[in-house]
Amino acid sequence: MSTYDVKLPDVGEGVAEAELISWLVAVGDRVTSDSVLAEVMTDKATVEVACPVSGVVVALHGEPGDVLAVGGGLVSIELDGAAPAPRAPSGVSAPVAAAAPVHAVPAGAPRTRTLAAPAVRARAASLGIDLANLAGSGPDGRVVHADLDRVLLGRSGSSTTSVVATSADEPHLQPVRGLRRRIAERLTSAWTEIPHITYVDAIDVTDLEILRAELNRRGDSSATRLTILPFLARAIVIATAEQPRLNATFDADAQTLSVFDAVHLGIATQTDDGLIVPVVRHAEARGLWDIAAEIGRVASAARSGSATRQELSGSTITITSLGALGGLVTTPIINQPEVAIVGVNKLETRPVWRNGVFEPRQMMNLSSSFDHRIVDGWDAATFVQRIKSLLELPALLFVDGDPSVPPVPPR
Repeated sequence: MSTYDVKLPDVGEGVAEAELISWLVAVGDRVTSDSVLAEVMTDKATVEVACPVSGVVVALHGEPGDVLAVGGGLVSIELDGAAPAPRAPSGVSAPVAAAAPVHAVPAGAPRTRTLAAPAVRARAASLGIDLANLAGSGPDGRVVHADLDRVLLGRSGSSTTSVVATSADEPHLQPVRGLRRRIAERLTSAWTEIPHITYVDAIDVTDLEILRAELNRRGDSSATRLTILPFLARAIVIATAEQPRLNATFDADAQTLSVFDAVHLGIATQTDDGLIVPVVRHAEARGLWDIAAEIGRVASAARSGSATRQELSGSTITITSLGALGGLVTTPIINQPEVAIVGVNKLETRPVWRNGVFEPRQMMNLSSSFDHRIVDGWDAATFVQRIKSLLELPALLFVDGDPSVPPVPPR
C-alpha cells in the first residue's frame, strides 16, 4: 500500500495561509471521497476541506489554532489496495494532492458529519455532546447553540439547575481561535493604525417611520419588510456621490486612496461565531426594496455560515447597528481598509422643542467614525448632516439623484 499526502488547497485567490479550525477525522479513521477532513479559515470565511481519495488516515499535520501554509502537508492517508493514487504528472516522483475546499454540500449529497459552526462544535465537544445525535434546527439542519441548550436543559431537568459543577475560583480557559482570533487581529490593527474621529448627531425620523409603516402596509406581508437600514443605505449612496472620498479604501503602505463609484455596503452582522461583515454590492443601482431584500439575504447567509468569500469581502463603506440594543452613543471601529463607518443607535420617543412647544418625536442617533488621515472633521460633519437631512425629509431620498418613487412589491 502507498501513502497519499493531502496538502492544504488554495482556499482563496491570493491567500497564502489559513488557520486550522478543527479536525473532522482522526488517525485510524477510514475516509472516502465523501469525507470532510478539516475546517480551515481564511479572512472571515470558514472552509471545509474534502478528501480526494479512499483509505485510512495515518497522520494529521497540525493542531487546531495552527496557521498552515497553502500547499503544505495536511493529512497523510494510506490508500486502499484497490484505490491507487491518481497518476502524477510526468517528472513528479511522489503523489501530491490538494484537497478540494467546499463552502456547502448540495442537498442529497452524502456527508460524514453534522452541520455546525466551529464555535458550536467546540462547545459541544467541551460539554460531551455528540452532534451526530442531534437534529439541528438551523438552516439545512445546521446545529446551533439553541440545540445544545435544549440538551443541557434535558440533562438537568430544570432551567434553574446547574449542569456542570465547577470551582468558582478557577477560570475557564478558552483558546481564542478561528473567527474570534481574526476579529481580534483586525480590530487591533484598525484601532492602532487608524486615528479615528467619531461624530454623533441626533436624527428626527418621525416622518421616515410614517413612510416606512405605510410602505410596509402596502407591500406583500410575505415579502421583505422595510427596516430603517435600506433608507440609511439610500442616504449613504446619495451622500457618498457628493463626497466620493468617503466611499473609499486607504492603503497606508502605498499611500494611495482608492475611490469607488460603486457603493458596496458592508452590513455588520452578529453571528454565533462573532461579528461578520457581508456585503450588499452595488447599492447605488438598487431600489429600496431590492436593498432590503439583499441586506436580509447576505445577513442570513453570514449567520448560517453559508456566505461565500465574495459575499464577505470588497465593501467600500460599512453600516453597523445593534438594533433595539443600540444605546445612545457608540464609537464604531472602522472596517479597515475603509475610511468611514456609519453606526445606528436605538430608536426612541423623545420630547423635542418644535414651534414653541415640546412634541414627542421619534429620534435616533447616528454615531459615525472616520479615518482622520483621509477625512477632516468638516467633511465628516458635512457627510452626517447630509444623511440627517435625507432621513428627516425622506422624500429627498427619491428626489435627489433618483426621481422615481420606489415601487411597492406586488401583493
